[in-house]
Amino acid sequence: MTTVSSTTSTASTTSTSSASSTLQLGTTDFLSLLMTQLTNQNPLDPTDPTEFTSQLASYASLEQQISTNDTLTSLSDTMSSLSDTTSTMSSNLSSLLTQVQLLASASE
Repeated sequence: MTTVSSTTSTASTTSTSSASSTLQLGTTDFLSLLMTQLTNQNPLDPTDPTEFTSQLASYASLEQQISTNDTLTSLSDTMSSLSDTTSTMSSNLSSLLTQVQLLASASE
C-alpha cells in the first residue's frame, strides 16, 4: 500500500533527524511502526519481501547499536574510574616516598 510506505519513509526521516537532536525513536517505537505497517497493508498488494527483510535488518542493527553504545558507555566509565584510582595511587605513592626519604635522611 503506497500510503503506508510513504508514512514509513517519513518516519525513517524523522528518526534520522531526531537522532541528531535530543529526541530519539526507541525499539518499541520502531516495532510499533512496523506492526502498524503490517496491520494496514493491502492484502492484495502486500509489502515487498525485500523491503520487509530490510526493515527487520534495520531493527537488528538498531538493537546491536544500542548494545554497543551501552558497552562503550560502561567501558568509558570504568576507564575514568581507573584513571582516578591511578591518580590517587600515584599521589599516595609520591607522599610515601617523600616520607621514606625524610626518614632515611633523619637516620643518617
